[in-house]
Amino acid sequence: MGHKFAEIAFTESVQQVQAAQGSLKAYSRLHGGEDFNHLLGQREADFITARDSFYMASVSETGWPYVQHRGGPTGFVRVINEQTIGFADFTGNKQYVSVGNLNEDNRVSLFFMDYPNRTRLKMLGRVELIDTDDTETLAQFELDDYRARVERSFVIHVEAFDWNCPQHITPRYTEAELNGLNFTGGEI
Repeated sequence: MGHKFAEIAFTESVQQVQAAQGSLKAYSRLHGGEDFNHLLGQREADFITARDSFYMASVSETGWPYVQHRGGPTGFVRVINEQTIGFADFTGNKQYVSVGNLNEDNRVSLFFMDYPNRTRLKMLGRVELIDTDDTETLAQFELDDYRARVERSFVIHVEAFDWNCPQHITPRYTEAELNGLNFTGGEI
């Protein structure tokens, strides 16, 4: 037990590479003790709800990974509780690769980026697809001022997360940030 992200991601083959490259000992502190990095705290909730996009990876029946950008207005991803997040799935290019993959394997990896502050949050979870006939659940993800058709919602049960180092993140800024506005519309 211990760091839930390491427990899932640091497989035997990963640990062999870590040992060969000399980093295994540095990560040994993540193993053992009480479980952590599986319950979202206020820091994670604030970070997630301040995003206007993220990247989501799923895996196909043939074992190929598929990464997709998901976007919407700031706050379109909602933190439901310390183990659950969700968002409305807006109509896109109608390829449905992620949805098809998730019908076979509900595991996802999410990557939330804050480019200006060079910060990223990695998350592993399991998706529950919510169809439009579940109006009560869909209502949790409604966005009054966003004109996009909702095809379904994704509810993600968080299994683990990890904050990643800022090394090699190139700062990028939105047009609003360049014009002197922060995420909430106030002055920088």
